[in-house]
Amino acid sequence: MSSRNERCYTNVVLLLLLLLEIRWCTISEAEMVKCNKMKAAFQSAKIQPTLSCILHKSTKDCMEKITREADAVTLNGEDIYHAGKKHNLMPVVGEYYNQEFGASYYAVAVVHKSDNSININNLHQKKSCHTGYGRTAGWDVPIGYLVDSGRMSMMACAFGEAVGEFFSKSCIPGSSSMGFPLNLCSLCIGNGQDKYKCEANNNELYYSYNGAFRCLAEQVGDVAFIKNSTVFDNTDGKNAEEWAKGLNSSDYQLLCRDGSRAEVTEWHTCHLAKVPSRAVVVRSDTEIFNFLNAGQQHFGANSSGFKMFESDVYGGIDLMFKDTTTELIQILNKTYEAWLGPEYLGAMRGLDCSVPTLRWCTQSTGELQKCSDMAIAFNKEKLKPTVHCVSAKNPVDCMQKIKNRDIDAVKMDAQQIYTAGKEYGLVPAVGESYSGEDDAAMYFAVAVVKRESYNSFTINDLKGKKSCHTGVGRSAGWTIPVGLLIERGINRVPSCSCAALSEFFSASCLPGASEHRYPSNLCDLCIGDNQGKAKCASTSEEQYSGHAGAFRCLQEAGEVAFVKHTTVSENTDGNNQDPWAKYLKSSDYQLLCLNGARAEVDQWKQCHWARVPSHAVMVHPSTPTSVVFGLLDKAQEFFGNDTNPNGFKMFDSSNYIGTDLIFKDSTLKLTPVGEKNTYLKWIGENYFKAFKNLECSGAGERPLSLYNI
Repeated sequence: MSSRNERCYTNVVLLLLLLLEIRWCTISEAEMVKCNKMKAAFQSAKIQPTLSCILHKSTKDCMEKITREADAVTLNGEDIYHAGKKHNLMPVVGEYYNQEFGASYYAVAVVHKSDNSININNLHQKKSCHTGYGRTAGWDVPIGYLVDSGRMSMMACAFGEAVGEFFSKSCIPGSSSMGFPLNLCSLCIGNGQDKYKCEANNNELYYSYNGAFRCLAEQVGDVAFIKNSTVFDNTDGKNAEEWAKGLNSSDYQLLCRDGSRAEVTEWHTCHLAKVPSRAVVVRSDTEIFNFLNAGQQHFGANSSGFKMFESDVYGGIDLMFKDTTTELIQILNKTYEAWLGPEYLGAMRGLDCSVPTLRWCTQSTGELQKCSDMAIAFNKEKLKPTVHCVSAKNPVDCMQKIKNRDIDAVKMDAQQIYTAGKEYGLVPAVGESYSGEDDAAMYFAVAVVKRESYNSFTINDLKGKKSCHTGVGRSAGWTIPVGLLIERGINRVPSCSCAALSEFFSASCLPGASEHRYPSNLCDLCIGDNQGKAKCASTSEEQYSGHAGAFRCLQEAGEVAFVKHTTVSENTDGNNQDPWAKYLKSSDYQLLCLNGARAEVDQWKQCHWARVPSHAVMVHPSTPTSVVFGLLDKAQEFFGNDTNPNGFKMFDSSNYIGTDLIFKDSTLKLTPVGEKNTYLKWIGENYFKAFKNLECSGAGERPLSLYNI
């Protein structure tokens, strides 16, 4: 028999086996007993295929066995995440609990309404109340969310240290047994008589949902991480215990992910995450819904004999299925990401710290040497994960290697981020900040004009004007203004041809245009050097090149200059003593806004054409970004300051061949990406539109590039 026929025969045999038997993985003796009872019940009802039961130690073992030794197991949200990510298993049947399908409950953060100073963005050094270590609403979701969003920095899997540094004091029952910092138990009270403090059971009065809320209600903590029903279960007379008497639900509010607050009744729209229902997971080649659906028709809640959703008769709870299940429903979108939802998925990413090494992509001899020194320095301070340095030819080679999982991380500029995200599926993990703020912006691109009462034109009147640009392919001076003019239909060109674009402005200075054989009027305003040579050169020999040069062009020859937001202030009010700028006043200039208005030059945050994004570290989407940021954030404590005494300098390349190695030399600090966790969110809508509109070139022209930013 040929190898091809053998494969076909094997596949047929496997399919027949699938039709004959469903092998259910159980994780306890009690569950095994129930499974065999279900097997007998299904056989009596002639439900096919046959059910068989196998016993393993844990859900983790079951995930690994669902290849050849097992077919199905019911998992909670956290296990579904690992089953999908590590074993390619799919959720196919979901449990329904007489509420929103796919939802078990909502994890929320609750605060006192009277304390209006707290929001999700300033929880650092607040006092926190948790249901318990390792519990979903009290630990997994809030800690995972805070880490994934970059609000809490964690190196490797040092959860205790990260949480202990983030909150000033906490009650996290069960954390003491993990060897975590003492302040994670400092708010716990035990049984109220100095016993059982911080235990993960009801001996600790601040344990579980009601206990965490009590911790908040008694003014011990500032925020409680609980589920959406907890406040209502313990207020407005619902709980007769002494501590809950007189509590009103209206005295509490929820913290929302966007930084706002909401009433506790608005948990459906204001929460940290929707906690997914449990689901049955299988391999991609296994069909099980019809089998289970037939079973629940016979043995659902109304059955007089065996009941699928009952466990107490076997001496356990939630065996095979959660006891509160009322129905099993087929899942149509069978990916684990879709079932978990973006909020819960993000929390799971924040808890995923399984990255033993971080392979950094280097693109030059100097960068490889700096990376090697960085790895040695990090290792000396016991920073994790360990950094390994790998060489690549160029940025595209890095992108391909990261896509193939041969390398883990590399720093890229805006144009490279666009390509890496669009063509290779990479995502940003860490951003550079050049101002010390977490704004993810290198600068803002603006259009500057003179303040003239007799000629107050707007963006809608630019056609036929004389324009000044920083240079060919540069973001603020060419790509952004021209790309957005095309996007808005103001510059109605049939293609990306610079010949057509040159017809929009009557005359320009676009340094570098002559080198690209662009139309001559794009160089008409240029003046070259002091001797009139090097006219329209892309170098500094052209006096109108760069940001300061384009602004000088506006002052001496043009009507609009496309520069960055700091250019006017850097060259006016005595800040530039060159003869051409010495007496210029910033008040003599204005900005053109995209909405057709004008604004003062200091209003660039509201009136700009695009935010030019900072450089970012890009990784494969399966790489936990929180691990990358956690490592680099801790590293910059030791090596981020150029005057640090520890030997290595993260943001200085002066000891190596080249500049901006590993990180841009002007970086002041590294920041989390937060909600800007895709390439499109990172570069911004206007920047994306501008680049997309110039992503082609006219005949005989070299393609435009954004490498010069």
